[in-house]
Amino acid sequence: MIARLRGRVVGRGDGYAILEAGGVGYQVFMPRPLLEQVARESGEVVLHTHLVARDDGLALYGFLAPAELEMFRMLITVTRVGPALACSILSQMTVAELAAAVIGGDEKALTRLAGVGKKNAGRLILELRDTMKKRADLLAEGGQAVPGDPVRRDAESALLALGFSSRESRDAVGRAASGMADPAVQDVVRAALRILRER
Repeated sequence: MIARLRGRVVGRGDGYAILEAGGVGYQVFMPRPLLEQVARESGEVVLHTHLVARDDGLALYGFLAPAELEMFRMLITVTRVGPALACSILSQMTVAELAAAVIGGDEKALTRLAGVGKKNAGRLILELRDTMKKRADLLAEGGQAVPGDPVRRDAESALLALGFSSRESRDAVGRAASGMADPAVQDVVRAALRILRER
């Protein structure tokens, strides 16, 4: 299994980059925003990768952050969601937005994604919501459920699922939601992430 690559981007094509590492050029498929980001890099980049075995060969998918790789791996466990669709989804939504939509049960936001119809949106929520919430509960201090109103609880769960600590998630969500009137989960998560990036 190829889990991580460090090297220079020496070329790109439709949905993939060629990363040269140790004298070998690896074709790495990536979500569009990440592909554009690595293409601008002049030095070495580090990619967290997942190798997929297909009938016609092997395909390597790469991500800049462990949370992006983890979300990709969760997506491909969903019925009728293969690596290409998972990569497409992550091209259209950030990991935080996707986590917020799934945990918040926002089917409308998911159906706006190209390639995701009503049935697939329902599957994403049905098959990933509990997994994300369980992961968030395990990361919460003392294994206790996140307290508060449903929107704040779901926003904190989304941040916990992305790897932030219980304290970081609670503080950021509290600050983000304090100035909002009747916010959606995605709005709180986006604002909380801005706060966390400023630290």
